[in-house]
Amino acid sequence: MYDVIVIGAGPAGLQAGLTLGRMHRRTLVLDSGEYRNEPAGEMHNFLTRDGTPPAELRAAARAELDTYADVELRAAVVTHVTPADSGYEVRTADGTMHPAKRIILATGVRDELPDVPGLAELFGTVVAHCPFCHGHEFAGGTVVVQGSDHADRMAAMLAPIAGEVVVVGDGFSPDPVAVERAGATLRDAKITALSREGDGVAVELSDGSTLVADGFFVRSSYVPSAPFAADLDLTVLGTGCIEVDAFGRTSRPGIYAAGDGAHTAAAPGPMAAVLVAAASGLLAAAACVQDEVAEVATSSSPPPPTSRAQR
Repeated sequence: MYDVIVIGAGPAGLQAGLTLGRMHRRTLVLDSGEYRNEPAGEMHNFLTRDGTPPAELRAAARAELDTYADVELRAAVVTHVTPADSGYEVRTADGTMHPAKRIILATGVRDELPDVPGLAELFGTVVAHCPFCHGHEFAGGTVVVQGSDHADRMAAMLAPIAGEVVVVGDGFSPDPVAVERAGATLRDAKITALSREGDGVAVELSDGSTLVADGFFVRSSYVPSAPFAADLDLTVLGTGCIEVDAFGRTSRPGIYAAGDGAHTAAAPGPMAAVLVAAASGLLAAAACVQDEVAEVATSSSPPPPTSRAQR
């Protein structure tokens, strides 16, 4: 019986494992091998790790977890999470059942990109969706913003960074006054294809013209990477993410959520930054420990062992 099983081994899940290991809780971290930022060559806006490849961060985190005797990290795809008498049971694709008192869902989300030829192949390099994560890399250059309901806001965030910002409607009708106020120009055309152009990107338009830019900011959406919120009947917000409190507690006792797949009701959506995801993993792990301590304090059962140093 594990104290906590963490499902997912991105920044949120790995940080949760580290926090639980430091608190000597028997923990299993299950790694599906799928990560939202896998296409990105570098991650940014992370103090002391700005420009670090995501795979390098994960490798360093795994090495740190290996130093904690109470933490196991396994490569496995989880198929089911079900309630059990003593907590929950987690089934992996190979049929193995793992019991745990508590579960942290750190399964994240999956980006869904527009069906534009060439776009998916460039995503994570010259195509990005977050100005906080990748805007600075196009400083002083030309960036194209794909039309969306919030294209003017995206343009306004990028205008102080880029030398030129062009919004291409691409089926949307951004307010030209708002776009101009944001410091950008508007092109009323569809985007037909993207391709590499030197160190930048060529954006082909339906009017036959081509914009050559240093970067392209895509209109992306996302969906949960795993079905466990529905399986466990958790409260889900309009964004599709799991509703949590400030410490990652969900609507179901013993189930916590962290990372891009969860946020509070007060937030408009997940921040979708590596540093924020890691911090949410720490908070969810801390909540697991705090809730366990509170339960022990009000229980008539004998307390659990205070030290697992010999295991």
